[in-house]
Amino acid sequence: MDEHDLPAPAEEASFGADKRKAWLRATLAGMEDGVVLTDATGSITFLNPAAQAITGWTLQQVRGAALSVRLQFIDAARQPIEPGPADALASGVSIALAPSSLVVGKDARERPVEGSFIPVHDLQNRVTGLVVLLRDAAGGERGLAERKRAQAALERSEQRYRRLFEAAKDGILILDSASGRIVDANPYISELLGYTLDELHGKELWEIGFFKDKQANQDAYDELRQTGYIRYDHLPLKSKADAHVAVEFVSNSYLESGAEVVQCNIRDITERSRLEQQTRAQAQELSELNRRKDEFLAMLSHELRNPLAAIHNAVALLGMQDKDGALRPVRSIVERQVGQLTHLVDDLLEIARITSGRIRLRLEGLDVRGTVQRAVESMQSSIAQRRQSLSVSMPPQPLWLQVDPGRLEQVLVNLLSNASKYTDRGGNIALVVAPDEEHVVIRVSDNGIGIARGLLARIFDPFIQAERSLDRAEGGLGIGLTLAQRVIEMHGGTIEAHSEGPGRGSEFVIRLPSRSAPMEDESCPQAPVKEPQEAWRILVVDDNVDAADSLAMLFQADGHDAKVAYSSEEALLLARDYRPDFVLLDIGLPGMDGYEVAKRLRAQPELQNLRLIALTGYGQDSDVARSREAGFDHHVVKPVQFDSLNSLLASLATRRQQ
Repeated sequence: MDEHDLPAPAEEASFGADKRKAWLRATLAGMEDGVVLTDATGSITFLNPAAQAITGWTLQQVRGAALSVRLQFIDAARQPIEPGPADALASGVSIALAPSSLVVGKDARERPVEGSFIPVHDLQNRVTGLVVLLRDAAGGERGLAERKRAQAALERSEQRYRRLFEAAKDGILILDSASGRIVDANPYISELLGYTLDELHGKELWEIGFFKDKQANQDAYDELRQTGYIRYDHLPLKSKADAHVAVEFVSNSYLESGAEVVQCNIRDITERSRLEQQTRAQAQELSELNRRKDEFLAMLSHELRNPLAAIHNAVALLGMQDKDGALRPVRSIVERQVGQLTHLVDDLLEIARITSGRIRLRLEGLDVRGTVQRAVESMQSSIAQRRQSLSVSMPPQPLWLQVDPGRLEQVLVNLLSNASKYTDRGGNIALVVAPDEEHVVIRVSDNGIGIARGLLARIFDPFIQAERSLDRAEGGLGIGLTLAQRVIEMHGGTIEAHSEGPGRGSEFVIRLPSRSAPMEDESCPQAPVKEPQEAWRILVVDDNVDAADSLAMLFQADGHDAKVAYSSEEALLLARDYRPDFVLLDIGLPGMDGYEVAKRLRAQPELQNLRLIALTGYGQDSDVARSREAGFDHHVVKPVQFDSLNSLLASLATRRQQ
């Protein structure tokens, strides 16, 4: 087929033959792709310059020669391409060259090409020739080298991927994106599941132990297709041998060479699950130990407070009987030691309550100077006994805070006690209270033994003490400062410790948010307690004989009528006949506890005016709440100052009269 034989489109009919020939030659010559034309017999009639560069032939060398003689088309295996150009001529149908096709031209030179064989038809639809389009797939010698390098790099990359794929210690599954069936798997997942690689191929995940059934598998796969990612941190898996394995399952889809790939990564977390379960069991065990510890501390405090109450009452009786004051020094010693023991018992319970978050503050607006003064008075005798000087500096105007006065006083007493404890006899202690912008600052300083730099950073940790030596007569439990820090922080304040080192003294600084002066209706002063006009009938119920007898003796010495019951049954019988005004009832009674006794007393109509006071060693918030539910009017923790107890009874009696 010559270019003269190409049919002209209707709109080109006006072209002359020469013009059309020149136009066609220019068009073919300017194409970047190679063009080879043949006639109906397959003989070459034309090559454009691009085709000459690809094949190595010139037009003069091949004109009239058979295409099949001058050019051979082979595949990567060096086999003739089928179907080839002869098939395109015979069938009249275009044929595209397969990828990786090669054309063999002059001197047997091979060149990778892309292209197609396109039959040419005349107006009667007869095949009059063939157009062979060729595109150099190698880009010349340089392009061929680059292609080989790229191919080699790709092969190396695939080898590395395959090594990683097969050596991975996580299971890897590749799924067909359309069906969700396995098309590839690494050896690790085969070992984990007990299936051979051949057995895994073509399976859906539910068929090899993932998910409980086909529907669950489909639901997970639908979610993956929608979101592109799914994850299960603990997915139960059953192997071929019915072994149950906990796995972490992650699957995502991505595009690779334009095709969607679904990959699943499976990690055996059996050991991790075992450790997590062990950690949970240990946490539960620690929680149980913590609960038992709290119960033990509550019981310990109860058992310690009973003898302390008896001693406390006995000392108070000595005071009533010691008219000439001959026993005052002895009483002072016992009172101080009982106070120290009571302080230690309180600290044991306080640290448990505060660290577990069970403490509640009873906030009120007050002038902090009164609280400071009460703390100073509490420590005055102890400081004086050590012949230490205590200077107190406070402004004349009120300093208003929103605090729990009892808790704040407890903190100040603790700081003053520590200052005295760690300062030699004759030493100096200073307490300064002053406003500072939006805070009230309280400073407690001394010229005592000081605090070492290494200890200063841990001074507020539980059970930390300065200078542990053999003479721990001034020691404690090492939890006072921990309690102080927690209480101050619960008030929204801060507490800091400062010291220049051993022998240089120490200073503790408290900062609390100040508040404006309270309105008149915020203050609720208690009405003055009226002295009773007649003696009270008081029933003391306690299985600790010494505590019960000593308290009854105190009330009797104060002019009241008091009786004692040492058991629950005795208390119920005696109350019915005695009809007391007050019953001071221990909670921890053997057999029937004090809560049940209180309920039974409240159930007796003839005792409707009875005032019930829980006098007990149990002092946690839950104990107070149970007392209220059982019908007690008040809850008092042993030991208690007799004057305070007497004032409480007087207050309750006044309310009853009103």
